[in-house]
Amino acid sequence: MRVKKEYFNSLKSTILNFRSKPLRTPSNLFVLNLALCDFSMVLVLPILIYDSIDHKYPGHLQCQIFALCGSISGIGAGATNAAIAYDRYSTIAKPFEGRMTYGKALILIICIWTYVLPWCLLPLTEKWNRFVPEGFLTSCSFDYLTPTEETKAFVGTMFVICYVIPMSFIIYFYSQIVCHVFNHEKALREQAKKMNVESLRSNQDANAQSAEVRIAKAAITICFLFVAAWTPYAVVAMIGAFGDQSLLTPITSMLPAVFAKTVACFDPYVYAISHPKYRLELSKRVPCLGINEKPPATSDTQSITTAA
Repeated sequence: MRVKKEYFNSLKSTILNFRSKPLRTPSNLFVLNLALCDFSMVLVLPILIYDSIDHKYPGHLQCQIFALCGSISGIGAGATNAAIAYDRYSTIAKPFEGRMTYGKALILIICIWTYVLPWCLLPLTEKWNRFVPEGFLTSCSFDYLTPTEETKAFVGTMFVICYVIPMSFIIYFYSQIVCHVFNHEKALREQAKKMNVESLRSNQDANAQSAEVRIAKAAITICFLFVAAWTPYAVVAMIGAFGDQSLLTPITSMLPAVFAKTVACFDPYVYAISHPKYRLELSKRVPCLGINEKPPATSDTQSITTAA
């Protein structure tokens, strides 16, 4: 039942992007890309569940498919989260010059997949590293245990390219967003104090700001999930390649792998379901969910009031 629910959530995010005109925006192309990355992992989760319950070793083809989908999901989600962080930063910190266009979004998505695919295809074709069973031998990933210089080179390079670089972009852009919001609010309060008013915002501006902050909070939560999910797995891989392999028991290597793979199940909840426009469209199209999202107010009534 859980797997079926995650299929539904991933498909729901994807279908809403295609069918709902308000959601067909350049920025939401990144959400669609993230949903596709997550869906690639959700597709093969039944393999992990079935093999774990049945204590069954996956065959070679099954192992390759599982590891390929896991690589696409993990590396693709990291790069896409970095792009989402950049888009949120541009929208909030540079609202007039930083708006995303369809052309710019498509170029960034092409760059994402150009960045991601080599690290998925190199182990698949065994040109550099390979996909092997891991943990309890019920799932598969790239080889980080074979004690060779080639394995160390691959794991070290992948750690930097697929983990450190996306993480650095994510941390930088969201720290800039936080700084911008604090500085902007501080400037507004100081100006309002000089003008002897309580607020300089109109109702429409306040609603727009609230929506942007909600979207940023959702994106930050997803990026936190990405960090929390993939950091233990990255540590396990680095220990396997460069550290004391006796520390890696089947359970200590399997638990981070399972958690990293199941994070794909939570992205639709955190981002799409908490996104104001997604919630509004879900309220219209699937009223039985009981979301009851209200449309944003369009009134331009000013909220500037004289301070007593």
